[in-house]
Amino acid sequence: MTSTAAAVQAGSFLTLHYRLAGPMGDVVNTFAGQPATLTLGTGELSPALEQYLLGLAEGQRASFELSAGLAFGQRSPDMLQWLSRKELADLGDPAEQYAVGDVLHFPTPDGKGQFAGSVQGLRDDGSGPAVLFDFNHPLAGQPVTFEVLVIGIL
Repeated sequence: MTSTAAAVQAGSFLTLHYRLAGPMGDVVNTFAGQPATLTLGTGELSPALEQYLLGLAEGQRASFELSAGLAFGQRSPDMLQWLSRKELADLGDPAEQYAVGDVLHFPTPDGKGQFAGSVQGLRDDGSGPAVLFDFNHPLAGQPVTFEVLVIGIL
């Protein structure tokens, strides 16, 4: 009797290692640490990345090259937003210090998740102190290497 490895399908609960890299190198890499667990179709990975997982077998390792913008869309200037220090104080520590390059996590409007923004600039002019955040995904508008090792499928 032969057994066949389970294959990833829509709605699968997965344990996997994965790496997302752009032209400047890795943005996410779980291979050196704890594997990730996620359920396909719940928004934990972009739909474009999930499509590459479909059909992979338990134990399979694969690497995919995605063209610029395919994995996380194009960069949007609308995703650059100034937040006043008062708005930031209402969300967290009023004494927080910010520096260009910092990445902060903000609660989603429903309070059930988080999204990240990276600090792009600081100002303290007549309109009051504020911080410029980029809420684009760090790999938006870039080619992406997506490497994966499927450890388990439920």
